[in-house]
Amino acid sequence: MIQTIAFYLFATLLIASGALTILARNPVHSVLWLILAFFNAAGLMVLVGAEFIAMLLVIVYVGAVAVLFLFVVMMLDIDFAELRAGLARYLPFGMVLALVLLCEMVFAVGAWRAGGVDLGHRLGATPADVPNIEAIGTLLYTRYLYIFEGAGLVLLVAMIGAIVLTHRARSGVRPQNVAAQNRRRPEDAIRKVNQPVGQGVEL
Repeated sequence: MIQTIAFYLFATLLIASGALTILARNPVHSVLWLILAFFNAAGLMVLVGAEFIAMLLVIVYVGAVAVLFLFVVMMLDIDFAELRAGLARYLPFGMVLALVLLCEMVFAVGAWRAGGVDLGHRLGATPADVPNIEAIGTLLYTRYLYIFEGAGLVLLVAMIGAIVLTHRARSGVRPQNVAAQNRRRPEDAIRKVNQPVGQGVEL
């Protein structure tokens, strides 16, 4: 009974927060609703026994991706009037794209319900005494090791590209001279003064 109540609670909050992520006018509010959606999705994953996916949703998506989105949205100088003006221009293209995605989802659900697909190399069920994290780790670091390493390289290239694209050369900023700092002696930075009593310090 408690599992059913928790499922409907998490599912309702997930659908509501997902809808508010799209409908929110403020991008910061949209990212906050997205974080709430990730948390509720993690709760659903815990209910079905996929604790590894739930941990990924909280640590990776909420702790890194969504927070990154939040900082980027808050740092960018977004012209909301220009965004609203461009919405009507791209609305037909967005509707066509949404229709295509909806047809793909319906087709995928229909194919899954039809069944009968034999891939010829299906994996056996995980034994009951093996945790999900251990089973996933065994597959990742044995069978899918090269794919895992390739995904890491792709993410590294994406991170470097994001840094290069967002780096801005600012004028009026004094650059750091490491060599001059290393050559600096204590005598150049400190002046010892025998200050008489009752007199102020001369700067």
